Amino acid sequence: MRRFLQLGPQGLAAAQRVLESSGHRVPGGSVQLLAPIDDPEKVICVGLNYEDHCREQDVRPPQQPVIFSKFPSAIAGPFDDIEHPDESSEVDWEVELAAVIGKKGRRIEESVAMEHVVGFTVANDVSARDWQLRNGRQWLLGKTFDTFCPLGPALVTKEVVRDIHNLSIRCSVNGQLMQDSNTNQLIFPLPKIIAWVSRFVTLVPGDILLTGTPAGVGFFRKPPVFLKRGDEVRCEIEELGAICNRVV
Repeated sequence: MRRFLQLGPQGLAAAQRVLESSGHRVPGGSVQLLAPIDDPEKVICVGLNYEDHCREQDVRPPQQPVIFSKFPSAIAGPFDDIEHPDESSEVDWEVELAAVIGKKGRRIEESVAMEHVVGFTVANDVSARDWQLRNGRQWLLGKTFDTFCPLGPALVTKEVVRDIHNLSIRCSVNGQLMQDSNTNQLIFPLPKIIAWVSRFVTLVPGDILLTGTPAGVGFFRKPPVFLKRGDEVRCEIEELGAICNRVV
């Protein structure tokens, strides 16, 4: 997929022609969907980026984007299992809007930032809170266990999304709605995130930006609620679709 995205508009036009030909279709039930991007160079994440998520923690919104990362080995498909590690007893969910970079850039201006985005997908930023917030505050380790980044169900190109900053975003566990918000709650909108991150690193086609999660995570519930083996987690964003993963 990274090689395809590197083709830019030429590759997207070719894909559109194939789609319109209707000659390369297979029944959906006969295939296993993989993550739209399973080998990005970078998975860049933003913390504390929803107004309601800051309120549930009783913290002030940050003045600048809070950036961390996951390793690409954390990526799982939209309907793959989430592996509950023996090392953690506080595995949590975080539905997130993920943006996929389609055009290389460094020190990108906000005014042209969306030109560097090819599309969007749904992500679950699965988090081991005991490692992220205790045990030495190992944010990277707590966020990047294998399978801790389910993605999908598809890469939706930006042209077909009416307003990426006004979409409903939800997460349910075993059918119970846990997160129910809107991307209009983003503190730092996507162009500002892209401009900020690209001050430090070059963004390349296939890079994934996880833009933060809204209120309703398990850690800040009273009492806290964490995922256990056998749970089913469904993350959904309006116009982008839904992913559903079982914890094993």
